[in-house]
Amino acid sequence: MGMQRIWEEEAPSVAVPITRVDGSRASGANDLLAVEEAMEIRLGEQSLSITMRTPGNDFELAAGFLFSEGIIRGREDIRFLGRPSDGSPDMVMVELVEGERRPRVQPERNFLMTSACGVCGKASLSDLAANSCPTLSPDDIQIEPDTIHRLPEGLRKGQSVFDSTGGLHAAACFNLQGGLESVREDVGRHNALDKLVGAALMEHRLPLNRSILLVSGRASFELVQKALMAGIPVMAAVGAPSSLAVATAEHAGMTLIGFLRDGRFNVYTASRRIVGTEVPPW
Repeated sequence: MGMQRIWEEEAPSVAVPITRVDGSRASGANDLLAVEEAMEIRLGEQSLSITMRTPGNDFELAAGFLFSEGIIRGREDIRFLGRPSDGSPDMVMVELVEGERRPRVQPERNFLMTSACGVCGKASLSDLAANSCPTLSPDDIQIEPDTIHRLPEGLRKGQSVFDSTGGLHAAACFNLQGGLESVREDVGRHNALDKLVGAALMEHRLPLNRSILLVSGRASFELVQKALMAGIPVMAAVGAPSSLAVATAEHAGMTLIGFLRDGRFNVYTASRRIVGTEVPPW
């Protein structure tokens, strides 16, 4: 049976009345806020995940989450992806094809997530070890520093909801020449990346092994892990990386860039892919 799918658009922002104070003068106004609502992902009859997300691209979010957690290997593993029979906009139902893996989720590891979640769904250090990151294959990628410098401007141009609310994270995929290929926004950093990876999965574009990823915040271990699952060789962040993110990228052979802003950036691992950045050790 072919995979069934439902597409729908949901409002990512909402207008609320506010009191605006300018000096000592107060006036009434409306402000646009990024929407944050709970969404449940159900795998068959099992509740797999509850996450706080910005509505929109919910099916990509579910598919990307299942892929990055190693529950599916590709789009062909999914038989059904859609809403429940009552049409609830806050639930995504997933059915896998016969014979595919269905994880037995224990109460202490049922992927309860917040929009600021760090290592989502991992109940212990042993869970981290079990969900190991893949090692990237050798490549001949060479990227000019000017290409990296242009990425934040490309990301900002693609952030339509951020422009109206100022309250969303983003993950963007660029080609090796710096051309923007896709961007997704969400109140959660990990959700934005899951949506991006989910979109690539649904469009049969994985692995993203000739792509550059840019995330709007810091580079955490979880974001590096999700990027590696998608085969991304170069990841850049506007903010700082964590020590575990750097160690993971180093082990996997990923080029990890941080503090990409104001005409500067730091290369933490695999600088061989960025032209002219390899320097002698201190």
